[in-house]
Amino acid sequence: MEPIGASQRREVEAATADCVARISRALERDFPVPPVRFDLRGRSAGMFRSDGQRHWIRYNPWIFAKYYRDNLEGTVPHEVAHYIVHLLYGRRRVAPHGREWRAVMDLLGAPPEVTFDRDLSDIPQRRQRTHSYHCACREHALSTTRHNRVRRGSGRYLCRACGEALRPGSGVD
Repeated sequence: MEPIGASQRREVEAATADCVARISRALERDFPVPPVRFDLRGRSAGMFRSDGQRHWIRYNPWIFAKYYRDNLEGTVPHEVAHYIVHLLYGRRRVAPHGREWRAVMDLLGAPPEVTFDRDLSDIPQRRQRTHSYHCACREHALSTTRHNRVRRGSGRYLCRACGEALRPGSGVD
């Protein structure tokens, strides 16, 4: 399977801009069109991101290739709705798929679905490496991020079952 090509990427960018324009008209307020990236990997079809100053939408080109029409009609308005809610409410306590998001989805005429339940068996998946740790009662797998925190001394993790600090290496005591 190949990711979507340049012409379909342009269609997705145009659909994103169209959703923003429709919301701008509905709310009588101009919203800028966010940059669109096709760099998302894994099991998510789309993702809205913000670093506080900049905002962008990421799409998974492999999932779009497999389910193009579904994503054009579902994922694009879904992510644009997250973007608009962020612009309207900022960092305030707004539920990710709460009433504000559902209201924007309604304005877009899109169903407010929150999950993408499709077969992704032939989609490239990002695999996270894990590191073996243990406590008195069992073995644990820590992500590379957590493993590096332990190594630097900036993180300490406890077993939820026995409460003991996790130690590097495998093997139950």
